[in-house]
Amino acid sequence: MKRTNTFAVRPLTDDDEQVLRDLLDASAALWNEINYQRLMRYNDEDGFDGDVWEADTGALEGKYKGVLGASTAQTVRRANTEAWRSFFRLKKKFHDESNNSVTEYPEPPGFRGNEDDGRVLKGVVRKDAYTVEWGDRSRLEMVVGKELRDKHSSPKSRLRLEVVGDPNWPDYEDQGRLELWYDETDCTFRASQPVTVSEETRDAPLADHKAALDIGANNLVACTTTTGEQYLYEGRELFQRFRETTREISRLQSKLREGRYSSERIRRLYRKRTRRRDHAQEALCRDLLERLHAEGVDTVYIGGLTDVLKTHWSVETNAKTHNFWAFKQFTERLVCTAEEYGISVEVRSEAWTSQECPQCGGTDQTIRHQDTLTCPCGFEGHADLTASETFLRRHQNSESSDWRTRHDVSRQRQTEKAVRPMARPVRFEWDSHEWLESPRSHRPKGQRTDPSTVHCDRNVASGKS
Repeated sequence: MKRTNTFAVRPLTDDDEQVLRDLLDASAALWNEINYQRLMRYNDEDGFDGDVWEADTGALEGKYKGVLGASTAQTVRRANTEAWRSFFRLKKKFHDESNNSVTEYPEPPGFRGNEDDGRVLKGVVRKDAYTVEWGDRSRLEMVVGKELRDKHSSPKSRLRLEVVGDPNWPDYEDQGRLELWYDETDCTFRASQPVTVSEETRDAPLADHKAALDIGANNLVACTTTTGEQYLYEGRELFQRFRETTREISRLQSKLREGRYSSERIRRLYRKRTRRRDHAQEALCRDLLERLHAEGVDTVYIGGLTDVLKTHWSVETNAKTHNFWAFKQFTERLVCTAEEYGISVEVRSEAWTSQECPQCGGTDQTIRHQDTLTCPCGFEGHADLTASETFLRRHQNSESSDWRTRHDVSRQRQTEKAVRPMARPVRFEWDSHEWLESPRSHRPKGQRTDPSTVHCDRNVASGKS
């Protein structure tokens, strides 16, 4: 499995800090020069002949070998090449009418910094040019160029940095290319280490039950399982805090002088908003998958967002789903975390599930008002939980993701036999640390056990999955 250790690093001396700054600055400079040569060719600017791959990147790489070291200079060039290849792949998907995965025109790779604000301190190190030792005094060592060593009168060929905290994945089979950058918001150097960990997961689920998720914004996740359990993770308070932070960002931006687009305070608010969302996402995935694993669920169905947006698109829904909850990021996190529990995640069409009456199968006359779905046949229930239940019944024991036969009563009755009667749903609320059961659930809300682990801006190592 592919995972990433993300952690803070600290230079041991003032001279080491300057070496690190010079190293990252030179790495950013090399990236910018390579990117400029390719961008000018991509835009067919005068004096730049050929396509982006004909730029003389080898000469630029040689120019920085003395400072960065040959391996690091080569890695920067390769990273830029990968960024351009990714751009062309996205562009091809955007123009492919049969592919809906890319909905906005992609932009070419950007520069690291600008003329007004200076370069962004960011660099990469080849996998065999650095080592990380984990323990009581964790440390990171990496190669630096001879010119940089001579400039600082340093006899050491490798720069040693202190690693802060412990990683989530200390035992790994292989490591990937290290990324280093200076976080101006927190005034901290950070590192990102991709690792390959063992495929060994927790014990496989003890049964082959299924679960279906309805992912939204007001209620982040509504889940129904074939064991008859239902879970509802409420998101209104999270979204309200997101909107409040967004409004404060807009207010501060309106006060910037002409030509300025950000400030240190604005960047801190953006970072706070993103961290709050990411923390809630990760905790939700862990909490839900632990429950499903304990119930013996081995497959989770999630809906493809494209069908839903085409049918029920609105500005507010789009803002909540993409900007606030970051649907794509959440589903990727869910898939990645599910690997650890031996649970597979399958994307299926969920079109019309939020409007379909589970009692009569009708969609034309159902009415949704806030969290309630009603139908002239007499049905009334929670809209999102009903949608997840309909979604589950639709795809349980079905080889096809197409529900053109959703009105085939005999087939529906056949699949209904595989789903047990629903118990009273368990509702969860976010308390800025973990998902706790709501007083409206059939069990009392739990107590927070370890408030010291609340995610904050301290310089601690973390991992993401």
